[in-house]
Amino acid sequence: MSSGVITTTRAVFLKERPADGEPRPEHFEVRETAVPEISGDQVLVQNLFMSVDPSMRGRLGTSEMHYTTNFQVDAPLDGSALGVVVAGNSLIPNGSYVRHRLGWREHAVVDASAAAVIEPRGVELHHWLGALGQTGFTAYAGLVRAGELRPGDDVFVSAAAGAVGSTAGQFARLMGARTVIGSAGGPAKATRLTEDLGFDAGIDYRREPVGSALGAAAPDGIDLYFDNVGGDHLVAALSSLKVGGRVALCGMISNGGPDRPAIDVLMNAILKRITLRGFIVRDHEDLRAEFEDRVVGWLAAGELVAESTIYAGLDNAVGAFLSMLGGGNVGKMLVSLG
Repeated sequence: MSSGVITTTRAVFLKERPADGEPRPEHFEVRETAVPEISGDQVLVQNLFMSVDPSMRGRLGTSEMHYTTNFQVDAPLDGSALGVVVAGNSLIPNGSYVRHRLGWREHAVVDASAAAVIEPRGVELHHWLGALGQTGFTAYAGLVRAGELRPGDDVFVSAAAGAVGSTAGQFARLMGARTVIGSAGGPAKATRLTEDLGFDAGIDYRREPVGSALGAAAPDGIDLYFDNVGGDHLVAALSSLKVGGRVALCGMISNGGPDRPAIDVLMNAILKRITLRGFIVRDHEDLRAEFEDRVVGWLAAGELVAESTIYAGLDNAVGAFLSMLGGGNVGKMLVSLG
């Protein structure tokens, strides 16, 4: 089946892998590429928004120390995207909004089985890649399943000005946490946590050691740590966690290096009977409907601040990615394509 009048599109290709692990503009290239013919139950989607995520850094190399596939040289990148169907079928008609995994391009031919139809429900479309997308769902599943959040918990969230962290902290508060503490890089972000996002305390990890700052913010300790960073943040949390505390291991964006903490800090997990539980959001799809209903309600009531940093156009997608890796975003980093 033909894709109609759209025969070519533009996509971001991986030109070469970063030799030192640090991506730079010259490693990527926007190229014209053919739009495949539609077959079977596929649909043609015009992408309106695409997601930029920290996990994409690991996919640029050849390591298998992550939970998805590596990008391929001389092939388009991929990632979460949301668009409108312009050549549909009986399963997904024209005009439907769908979320899928073929981002980093302006048009995509998507299997119907790999496209989630989105009913906006009065919410701005881009939030379905942020607070209502995998970002928010990761925060929700991490708190509910991995962290076993309980009313009255004292909670610490690292990278709290980022996409997952900013929603995790707010969700924790909305679900009954007593105290929510967040860490962020720089005074403006740390202040934003308390002034705009409802955190009780914001730690600027660039200004002071995380351990001493967390001890001052939670002198009686914490019950739950939502970990997006690893490294010194995890060490600080292990010291501050109460007996029987819990850690939801979401990500470890910390690069480590020669000054990385020694593994023997994990002795705290034994002494305090701490539970450390790693999770991957795709294992918790049974929570999806519950999550969406709660978040739509929080947004409608004005109880949730859904932050996004949005770059315009595919030509700025690599810039958005590199800016996000350098901490240049507040909330979810997105690129608008429509």
